Formats: sequence, structure tokens, C-alpha cells
Amino acid sequence: MRSHILLSLFLAFGAAAVAGDNTAPAASASGAQQILPSSEICAICDEPFFPKPAYFKKHLGTVSPKVELKDPVMLEDYATSGKLELTLKNFLQLTMSNNPDISIQVVSVEIQKDAITRAFGIFDPLAVTRFTTTRQQTPSSSALNGAVSLNTLTQPFSMSYTQLLSSGATVAMSFSNTRLSTNSSFATYNPSHSSNMGWNVTQPLLKGRGGWVTRLPITIARSKLKSSTYSLEDQVLQLIVNAELAYWAVVEARENLRVQEESLALADTALKRSKRELELGAISSLEIFQPEANYATAQINVVQARYRLAQAEDAARRQIGADLSPKFRDMPLVLTEAVTPPAAGASGLDRESLIAKALGRRADLKALSETLAGDDLSIAQTNNALLPDLSLTAQYGSYGQGGVGRTLTNVFQSDGTSSQVVAVTPGGFGDAFSQVWGFGYPTYGFGLTLRLPIRDRAAAANLADAVVSKKLDTLRSRSLTQNIRLQVAQAVSQVENSKASVELAKIARDLAQKRVDADQKRYELGTTTIFFVLASQNDLTTAESNLVRESINYRRNLLTLLQRTGELLDERGIRIQ
Repeated sequence: MRSHILLSLFLAFGAAAVAGDNTAPAASASGAQQILPSSEICAICDEPFFPKPAYFKKHLGTVSPKVELKDPVMLEDYATSGKLELTLKNFLQLTMSNNPDISIQVVSVEIQKDAITRAFGIFDPLAVTRFTTTRQQTPSSSALNGAVSLNTLTQPFSMSYTQLLSSGATVAMSFSNTRLSTNSSFATYNPSHSSNMGWNVTQPLLKGRGGWVTRLPITIARSKLKSSTYSLEDQVLQLIVNAELAYWAVVEARENLRVQEESLALADTALKRSKRELELGAISSLEIFQPEANYATAQINVVQARYRLAQAEDAARRQIGADLSPKFRDMPLVLTEAVTPPAAGASGLDRESLIAKALGRRADLKALSETLAGDDLSIAQTNNALLPDLSLTAQYGSYGQGGVGRTLTNVFQSDGTSSQVVAVTPGGFGDAFSQVWGFGYPTYGFGLTLRLPIRDRAAAANLADAVVSKKLDTLRSRSLTQNIRLQVAQAVSQVENSKASVELAKIARDLAQKRVDADQKRYELGTTTIFFVLASQNDLTTAESNLVRESINYRRNLLTLLQRTGELLDERGIRIQ
């Protein structure tokens, strides 16, 4: 009964050690308890352990290296009459769903999640089982061998269990049994069984002592995951900026094409009128060349604008994954966002409040702050590595022996080679195992081990590197803070400048239109020449193009401001999960 109780405690202790180390909370640098997020807990708990069926499936199975990529999604939802009709919100939604650059950033974070699971690996128990069989035949060299030719069969079996606890202590439990069979006439037990069982605990007293130090790799891995999450947000924000810029590039190219087509229509009308006047003799043949040149130039501008629009659309299709599908690869894009100038009465931007908002929201600054926290953990880890390694060791063991007992007489005959067996007592492994758990032959002891580095330049250099890394990251944080202030200030200035430029471009466009109307009337009255009419039409085209450019620049600068303040993802309704 006693042996069964002890065996149950042996197994229960091992199971508790495994469960406890995988789910226990970890202490942060300040000593407060910090529970793993649910995603991390699931990643750790999902790892199967022996002897669950999933353990054999994972460790003995093979993983296919094949990676299957899904086709672009949701494109069909926005196809109307053979065209892709997209608002800015729809465009960004397709970008988030189909853009492989965003998927690359999201998948990259999984490596940091795996690093947390890997950091918990130091607490994974290790079980080792070993069995060997050896037969050896040797000539006798002494009468005490008990045989002319000694024939021995040795069959040792051992199993051990090793576990690192959160306190830094290493627990080792072992059991071994050796079966020995020989033809020696002097063997009292043949075959004989020798069993040993032992426990060994080693607890660091200086270097590596305590749960906080032992769990430092896990805490550092968590910090890196958090930093990677902020970096992911920053990378996704930049990719969204690129996607939105591609959207507005198509809108700008489309509006420029409209302006050039209107210019071509004006040039065509002027050329037809000049040809009619030439036929009627109202103008000389020398005055027809200017309208013809203007018409040819307008045609060239329209062709070039169409090619620029096609290039912009190709870039936009790449952002939403439409280029991956033959069905949507050449489907025209209809982007419904209008190029509307800002309201004339819009209030000015508060630069300081936007800077303060950026300092509190920018993901790159948060990532750097988390890196600084990780630097503190690294300094603590390397500082602990400089401590002397003083360990307390405690051991306890038990011995048992059994086998087929033989009572011998006349052990030494005249020739010294044989003896007589007068009685045989049955026995075997059970006797040795019972003696082990009976603890009748114990072995126990305590000890202290001091490993004192006389000179540890590697550890000192590691600590110096950790301190330098903290200083570098602190300087980077200050530099980034300064850059954020400058970026927001410049973005505010650009938005204000664009707002004023749009208003001025509208005034210039209206004046150019009035000039075209006035020159047309003067030309009809015969008070001016066709040259001035064509010049005013070219100026109107330039004014229209300037208005389009300034309106798109306003959109781009407003986008840049939202990026600099870290508000873009929230403004566009994008959540990173």
C-alpha cells in the first residue's frame, strides 16, 4: 500500500509541475502579476503532451510544405454592368482583404507569438527511458570467477524525469533496474535484479534564483510581441496610405482626362469655325495654322492622359487584388469619390493639440516605448548572468535487490571451479522493486556548489551591450518624438496651404472661364483675333488642371495629416485583429 501511495505522489507531482508552469501568471518587471492574453494561453495549451493522441499525431506525423493561397474575395460584390464601382471605403476594404503586403505583415507577427511558446519550453518536462542488453564471454583469470569461461548477460533498464520549476529549481526523478545473469558458480542471486530510485533537487541561490528571473525570457517574448503588434499597426497604416494614394491617383488621372477632353472639344470647335471662316474668306490662310496646332496638341494631351489613367488603374487593381483574377483584371474602375474642395468656412487646425494627439497615438512611438521596456528586462537578465552560481543540491535514493536466491555449499572445491547448490529461493524483479519502495536501504545527502567566474568578460560585455541598447533606444525615442512634432507641424501647414490653394485655384478657374467668354464675344464682334481666343482657352485648361491638382493635393495632405497623428485607421474604420 505504501509503495502505491508513493508512486501516485510521484506521478501527481510531475503532472502538477507541467500544468502549473504552462498556465501560471508571470511577474512583470515591477513585480506585479501579469496574466497571458487569451491568444497566448491558447497557443500554449494547444501544444499536446504525452500520452494524448494529438501528441503522437503531431510528433510522429509530417507537415506538408504546400501553401495554398485563396483567390481574391468580395470583388464580385462591387461589379456592376461590367465595371468595378468603388467608394473609398469599399476600396480600402478590398485592400485589407486581398492585398498580400498586408497579409505578410499580419503573418509575420505569428513568429513573435511562437516565440512566447518557445520561451515556455524551458519548463517542458523531459522523460528518458533506456534499455540495453549485453552478453559478454571472457576467459577466467581467477578461481574466484566461478567458471572456466565466464558468460554474463547484463540487461540494464532506466527511466528518468526532469523538470524545471518556476522558482529556478531543477527536479530530477529516476528509476533503474539491472538484471544480471551469469554462469558463475559463486553467484548468490542468479539471475539477480538491482533496483535504484532517486530524487534530486538543485535550487540556485544567487544566479537564476526566483520565478521572476526564470520567467524573464517569457516576459521578454511578450514584450517583443507587443512591440511587433504596434509595428504591425504602423506597417498596415503605411500600406493603407499607399492604397489611398493609389485611389486618389486614379481620380486625379480621371479628372485630368476630363479636362483634356473638354480642351479638345474647345479646340475642335475653334478649328471648325476657323475652317468655315476660311471658306467664307473672312480670314486669311495664314490664320488657320494656330487652330490646327492647338487641336493637335489637345489630341496629344488626351492620349497621354488616357495612358496615365490606365497606369493609375493598373496600380489600383494591384492594391485590391483585381490583377490576380482574369475576370477583373481588365474591368474598368469607377471610383465614386468626388474631388470636392474643402468648405470655405472650415476652421483652422490646432497644431499643438494635434501634436499631443500624435504623441499619444502613434504606433511607432508605442513600439519604441515597448522596446525600452524590453531593454530594462534585458539589462536585468544580463545583470543576473554576472552573479556567482551558488546552488543547493538535495538528493534522496533507495536501493533494492532481488532475484533467484541460491544457497551454496562447498563453495571452493579442490579445483576451485564449482560449488553445490543446496537450496533455491524463488524471486525476481518484484523483490527488488518492493525493497526500493520500502526505503530500507536509503541514500541521502546535501551539498553546495559554487561556480565562481574569476573573470567573465563575455557576461560583462553582454551587460554593457544591453545598457548601450537602452541608451540608443532612449535617443531614438527622443529623435522620433522630435520627428513626430515636425511631421505634424509640416502636415498642418500643408493642409492649410492646400486649402488656400484650392480657393485660389477656384478663383483662377472662374476668371479664366470669364476671359474665354469675353474673348469669344470680342472675336464674334471682330475686335480681337483667333490667337487671343485660343490663348484664353489654353489658360482655362491650365486653370482647370490646377484646380484638379490642388484638390487632389488637399486630399493627399489631409491623408498625410491623419497618418502623422495616427488617426487614419480609426478614421477609415479599420481594426487590426
